[in-house]
Amino acid sequence: MTTFFHTLISKSLDIPARQIEKTIELLNEGATIPFISRYRKEVTGGLDEVQISNISDQLDKLTELAKRKETILSSIGEQGKLTPELSKRIEESWDSTELEDIYLPYKPKRVTRAEIARKKGLEPLANIILLQNERDLTKRIQAFLNEEVKDEKEALQGARDIIAEWVNENEDARNTVRNSFARTAMITSKVVKGKEEEGTKYRDYFEFSEPLNHCSSHRLLALRRGEAEGILRVSISPDTEPCVERLRHRFVKGRNESSEHVAEAVDDSFKRLLKPSIETEYANLSKTKADEEAIRVFAENLRQLLLAPPLGQKRVLGIDPGYRTGCKLVCLDAQGNLLHNETIYPHPPQNEKSKAAAKISHLVSTYAIDAIAIGNGTASRETEHFITETRYERKVQVFVVSENGASIYSASKTARDEFPEYDVTVRGAISIGRRLMDPLAELVKIDPKSIGVGQYQHDVDQGLLKKSLDQTVESCVNSVGVNVNTASKHLLTYISGLGPALAQNIVDYRAGHGPFKTRKELMKVPRMGEKAFEQSAGFLRIQGGKHPLDNSAVHPESYPVVESMAHDLDCSVEELINNKALKKKLKLEKYITARVGLPTLLDILEELDKPGRDPRQSIRVFAFDPTVKTMEDLKEGLVLPGIVTNITNFGCFVDIGIKENGLVHISEMADRFISDPTQVVSIHQHVRVRVLSIDQLRKRVQLSMKEIPPM
Repeated sequence: MTTFFHTLISKSLDIPARQIEKTIELLNEGATIPFISRYRKEVTGGLDEVQISNISDQLDKLTELAKRKETILSSIGEQGKLTPELSKRIEESWDSTELEDIYLPYKPKRVTRAEIARKKGLEPLANIILLQNERDLTKRIQAFLNEEVKDEKEALQGARDIIAEWVNENEDARNTVRNSFARTAMITSKVVKGKEEEGTKYRDYFEFSEPLNHCSSHRLLALRRGEAEGILRVSISPDTEPCVERLRHRFVKGRNESSEHVAEAVDDSFKRLLKPSIETEYANLSKTKADEEAIRVFAENLRQLLLAPPLGQKRVLGIDPGYRTGCKLVCLDAQGNLLHNETIYPHPPQNEKSKAAAKISHLVSTYAIDAIAIGNGTASRETEHFITETRYERKVQVFVVSENGASIYSASKTARDEFPEYDVTVRGAISIGRRLMDPLAELVKIDPKSIGVGQYQHDVDQGLLKKSLDQTVESCVNSVGVNVNTASKHLLTYISGLGPALAQNIVDYRAGHGPFKTRKELMKVPRMGEKAFEQSAGFLRIQGGKHPLDNSAVHPESYPVVESMAHDLDCSVEELINNKALKKKLKLEKYITARVGLPTLLDILEELDKPGRDPRQSIRVFAFDPTVKTMEDLKEGLVLPGIVTNITNFGCFVDIGIKENGLVHISEMADRFISDPTQVVSIHQHVRVRVLSIDQLRKRVQLSMKEIPPM
């Protein structure tokens, strides 16, 4: 079975079966996707994380399909209807739709019209009519009349019900209708009468119709959300007449009375059974496709957000802005520890500007603050203006930071465990400050759905969404690596091979024994077995430890290779790391073994050039246009600086310094045709945009990036 899986996955993904086989072996041994892609390139033939993830997904689907086949074989077997031919068909089928079609005639049913007719003894009559050879149908019907079947009309109706079910269960008939849906299906929506005012945000879909093949994922998800909220009625339908005509051609074989009854049964089958069944099938298929696309976009946005440039280990003053309740201030040290907190009231109704300015200036001086992080919510622009106008004795950088998810974090158990003596407002300000220092370390504490970079995240398949987002977080954390002596439990949880229990054990061990001095010391952590160490060690960094490679992505299993290189060059490992000229003397072919190939050696050499490097870019200060603070300040044609906050498959949303983010439609993103917005923009990218239109009523701003020089 497993070998057959290799072949199927190989054909599906166009990857050689040998690479599939080796990858599945590693996955079955418990190896994680980040570990396999980084440290087992020789085994997989250099497959990347996406390819390995696709192999894992395909393997899961085939495994589930194999279980379904066992259930189907067992069910038919219990009915005593499993012939060798039928068993062979089921075992050889690896298409879920085909499999369910094969099973349909044997699937236990609720009481149907056809089943009721069978119990009345009308199945033989249905067979007679379907053959369409009977010359005197009225005479034949007499034999089926009894206490349960009162007259000819009832007998014929029962026979047609049985024939209609046979047509519905016929594989060719179902495929005929499927083909019609595939070619001609239209998705249509209408507003539910009386819901016009309540559903105004769905106004574009009150009278909507489009070929299903052309319906984009965001439109389909919007339609389904409108349907779920009771605002819209949504249907999917093919071009009916040609479809029914093909079905009649298949089942109606003559021009006699029986043929007329068969034609009537075919029409009934299409309308009552086939069309609703295949419509549901296509609704589910299109929804699944839309879900996958929305999840893909969401995951890519999340990746970019998690890998946003960090300020690094600097002293930060975090501000959660507000009007009446004031601005919550927190001073954090370079490790993100809370040093001080209080509240200032520079805005209405208190307007204590001078007192607040003096306090801010004093805190910056007292705690040697390097940067100020301001949340981008209520009163953000006024607070930014106030902060930049205040004088300081030292150079201070000012950043506006996304608040999305900060309130979720501040009320969470995680936040309560970290800061039990402080309320949610202080915790929120801490989160804002820490996000500036290291977005990845802080954002892993928040449910990815609450971070604010998705669309329709509550409408898509929640299981698929969680799996994709968890994989994305895991990928980002492992690509950056973490300092094992400072990382939180939540950050360590996503490290390859660890999980919540081992992450907590590492934190507890660190608290009881002090900082780790070597990676080997990790083996002393309770429940840290050889497998967990193998999977995690390469992603855990120890700064200033005893072994220079412990602060690099070189895996401990490869230390002997580097030590051999250093020995051959008559230098220490540390000298090898710090001397580029020495590394150029290496002949990598000399170090190739059965286990260590050129891909690993090239990775080692690259890491030795910049050990422990952070792959994320450097952060840049950004400033909004000071003259624009609300929608009322906007004018068509105005060119403004902005920050990309969210990307969808139809464009991107840009923060231009007002409450409402503006939309740059995909057609307005470049002076050339683009099919994917990520070809042009990324999350947190600084851009310049032109205001195209302002809809005050719907609070919408349309923007363009065309013919504007980049920032």
